[in-house]
Amino acid sequence: MIGAHAQVLGRVIAGPRTQIGRAAIIGGDPQDLSFDPATGSGVRLGEGNVIREHCTIHRSTLPGGFTQVGDGNFLMAGVHLGHDVRLGSRNVIANACLLAGHVEVGDRAFLGGGSVFHQFLRIGSFAMVQGNSSMSQDVPPYCIASQLNQLCGLNAIGLRRAGFTAEERDEIRALYRLLFRSGKLLGAAVGEAARAGWCPRAQALLDFVAAPSKKGICVRG
Repeated sequence: MIGAHAQVLGRVIAGPRTQIGRAAIIGGDPQDLSFDPATGSGVRLGEGNVIREHCTIHRSTLPGGFTQVGDGNFLMAGVHLGHDVRLGSRNVIANACLLAGHVEVGDRAFLGGGSVFHQFLRIGSFAMVQGNSSMSQDVPPYCIASQLNQLCGLNAIGLRRAGFTAEERDEIRALYRLLFRSGKLLGAAVGEAARAGWCPRAQALLDFVAAPSKKGICVRG
């Protein structure tokens, strides 16, 4: 379904049950001063996405590239996905949330209204970001981030609702404390954590933190 006054431009591939709201613009040129409009690129949308009114999703800057959105995402009014964003599945992105170019988001994250994200950073699965926050560093999986690059705990309720077992949540909590509350430098804490054994879901947190983007990892305030 495509709402009134929406525009679907150029090469946009959309899966079934896609809803594009009123006055949304999908596939527009990226906001990159060096971009050549003759570049062949597009937007790829998975299945069952709800894209509400006035959202904008820009096409890739790369020849043959796609800005990519997975399945079952809910983008509320006024969300912007910049060029080459890679959005996973079942994420909720609240009103007026802005993602710059090349941002990567995992699955089942919640990004609060009015929050903004600098280019090239990563947001892990099951993360939650407070509304009106500004992020210029990676947000680890399972964590709650707020204000300016600050971690303020774990998304414990979200993990429980998602079916994480009590044992898995306990391991994730123990690893979080080691990485972000032990008082150790992050590199030293990662090295110590790497010598221990973790369940697969906790290991996903360690792997994310151990391989940051060039932006670095948000740390506890």
